[in-house]
Amino acid sequence: MSSATSPFPARIELKGEGLVLRDWTETDLDAMPDLFDDPEVAYWTPLASPFDREAAATRLVRDRKLRAEGTTILLAITLDGGAPLGEVMLRRLPDAVELGYAVGPAHRGQGLAARAVRVMAAYAFEQVGAERAVLELEAENAASVAVATKAGFALLDVPLIEGEEKGRPFRLQTWELSRPS
Repeated sequence: MSSATSPFPARIELKGEGLVLRDWTETDLDAMPDLFDDPEVAYWTPLASPFDREAAATRLVRDRKLRAEGTTILLAITLDGGAPLGEVMLRRLPDAVELGYAVGPAHRGQGLAARAVRVMAAYAFEQVGAERAVLELEAENAASVAVATKAGFALLDVPLIEGEEKGRPFRLQTWELSRPS
């Protein structure tokens, strides 16, 4: 990946695996709390909790700022470009891209996260120039371990990333997917 960080496009829409990953818009603000104001999302992710319409508006502003800075993309996971079912994230790291995701409770069990991660990884390899994509997740998060496995990531034998978020300690494993040759 190039060391110079260029801004991401102002508009992004990615299609693949039966999904359309698209930009969040103001019309999504009322739907976002149904997706992210959930105990599982609150526990396993850094998203605000409780997640209400105000948190959604703050997230949309932050999303646009991070994209303009060229560091992070947050896209709504949809089936057809319409109603959001969750979110997928791409964040530039010095030597890779980190991917992340959250799927609303009503939409889990459909393979949305694994499919969205594969589509976003393909974008990272083809358009961003990344050589590696990583997922950082807790071993106890069985759903995310399943997503990593289904998306083709391999667990790396590297030290755990330790920290604290929302008053709770965490220990993250690093999973990796390399650019196809």
